[in-house]
Amino acid sequence: MRDPEKRPFAWQLFSASALSDYRDAWRNLNKRTLASPILDPDFIEPLLQNFGRGNERLAVYGDPQQPQAMGVIAPRRLGVWETFQPHQAPVAPWVMEPTLDLEQLLATLMRGLPGITLLMGLTQQDPLLVPRPPTSERLRTLDYIQTVRVPVDGDFDRYWSRRGKNLRHNLKRQHNRIAKEGVAAEFDVLDVPKDVVEAVTDYGRLESAGWKSDAGTAVSPNNRQGRFYREVLDRFAQHGQAIVFRYRLNGQVAAMDLCIVQSGVLVILKTAYDESHAPFSPASLMREQAFRWIFRRGDIQSIEFYGRLMEWHTKWADDVRTLHHVNLYRWPLLASLIQLIPFDLFAAAGG
Repeated sequence: MRDPEKRPFAWQLFSASALSDYRDAWRNLNKRTLASPILDPDFIEPLLQNFGRGNERLAVYGDPQQPQAMGVIAPRRLGVWETFQPHQAPVAPWVMEPTLDLEQLLATLMRGLPGITLLMGLTQQDPLLVPRPPTSERLRTLDYIQTVRVPVDGDFDRYWSRRGKNLRHNLKRQHNRIAKEGVAAEFDVLDVPKDVVEAVTDYGRLESAGWKSDAGTAVSPNNRQGRFYREVLDRFAQHGQAIVFRYRLNGQVAAMDLCIVQSGVLVILKTAYDESHAPFSPASLMREQAFRWIFRRGDIQSIEFYGRLMEWHTKWADDVRTLHHVNLYRWPLLASLIQLIPFDLFAAAGG
């Protein structure tokens, strides 16, 4: 084990690269508390390797072998620290025992950080994982985005009967159109490691051919995003926890979903479709088949989208919640004055 920086507090700080040494402790803490696939080391380590700046720290609360809380944090600017939060992470890498008081936990961490910390930010938190704490003299919370999930309860037919008439009618019309025009439609579920890794390359080609390529945000085999998703899917696939849904029209890939699943939660990480097939609504046709498969599988309790709530999400799900940020200020006066000074001077989470 690497020697931690010496601090007279319950928190210990390590270089974030030490996560490889403490991955079992992190995984066990996540499994017995939050049980989220996007908080598994196989998701967080590729995040650090591909998007870290090298100044990130692993913070460990309690016995490093059986910690009560762990997080990956980084300095944002002088006097401000926050959780490591690249765009590819739906929530920040932070796991904790639910019995702990979050404000006290952050206050203790703040006192143990190098220098004088004016603000400690906990970014993009899911209230299903870490309940939103009440506002206090030093603590403030901010809305981030609304997101949506599908509880997998009962069978697919029951779920489908509760969806809107427009969705069901439109997809029935598309099925009829495909049959009438003699288009061969194929739905595939890929979960073998070799197939999953190859599918990420296919996904990159699909996304690079669309609008995301023009925006510079597309996954491609040769960029950091492509390397990140390939490594994540490969790691999860080794444990039978990666799934790629693929929909083909006349043998051509028309839509794909990249997913990971763990502890009964399936997270849709990325979705792409071939814009030349847009008139057939291939992503929706794929999702209908994927959800049928998920409901039949029997060991998945929740489907998480985790993206910003869009109008099309509401056609598939009703369970909406708001992700949030948490900011803890060093002094109550600073929390009170924050609205009277330039917000981005001190704001971490949500700034």
